[in-house]
Amino acid sequence: MRIGRAAGVTDTGRRRLRNEDAFVCEPPLFAVTDGMGGARAGQLAAELAATALEEGASAIDGVDALVHTVEEANRRIWERSVSDPETTGMGAVATVALVRDGTVAIGHVGDSRAYLIRGGAIEQLTRDHSLVAELVESGVLTPEEAEHHPQRSAITRALGTEPAVEVDVRTVAGEPGDVFLLCSDGLSSMVPDDEVVARVEATGRDPERAAEALVAAANARGGEDNITVVIFELVGDAEAAEEEEPPPPEDTQPDLASGDGSPDEPVQDGAEPQPPAVDAVAAPVDTTHHGAGAGGRIAAIALLAALLVLAVLALYAGITR
Repeated sequence: MRIGRAAGVTDTGRRRLRNEDAFVCEPPLFAVTDGMGGARAGQLAAELAATALEEGASAIDGVDALVHTVEEANRRIWERSVSDPETTGMGAVATVALVRDGTVAIGHVGDSRAYLIRGGAIEQLTRDHSLVAELVESGVLTPEEAEHHPQRSAITRALGTEPAVEVDVRTVAGEPGDVFLLCSDGLSSMVPDDEVVARVEATGRDPERAAEALVAAANARGGEDNITVVIFELVGDAEAAEEEEPPPPEDTQPDLASGDGSPDEPVQDGAEPQPPAVDAVAAPVDTTHHGAGAGGRIAAIALLAALLVLAVLALYAGITR
């Protein structure tokens, strides 16, 4: 089993002036980051987090390394906010997915989310680190009340707001046909889960089309926040082999493009390459040559010149007798 198609889309939405989301779509690592802070600090925090994750992707070989890479993202944001007064208090949330040996490890901080779509059903794989999520878990609020709570955007854990961060980790055994979706709260707060899975299924589970459809759905409902979606699928080995195009067959026929039927000589450095033949199949050799050709013309001219000289000499000899 391996990763099949994958795609990522980010959109400013309809209410925000700038996009403070970022994403990574570099198999086997996928991530969504969502920044927070005044001025451009939120955008910077999201970019710092995404860059740290992307740079560390090649060294991530397991859950521990995944956690370490998220912690590195936290360190970069924290140190920048401490050293630069204009970015004080900035932070970011992040959800990361690493595919290894048929499993998907999820690293998570904040209220961005990871979902698994399997068999027409959708499952949220992450737990929101937010005030309303804690109130729902404690029974103070119902899920319906949480959707409209005035503090629903208040998060309780983020990257870069403290020198150290706790990273939630979950590992899922993948199956062929699984679709994993990572998103910022600009999608999850606007589009309910049942509509998410319906739109993914309606696109034939094509990641690029599904991501664009989900962004459009969030914007159609108001687009109150930046919207970022990353989708990837898992496919079986047999399916993966079918998707790979077979190499073109080797051409065992001699090249008949040259007049004598011999193969073309290799092009030397500095020589002008010959244009390819227009027809896919070489035409049969034309053994009927029209015209003398360059060499034939030279010989004919030389013969005419010799005859002319002989004629002049003969005329001169006749005159002098």
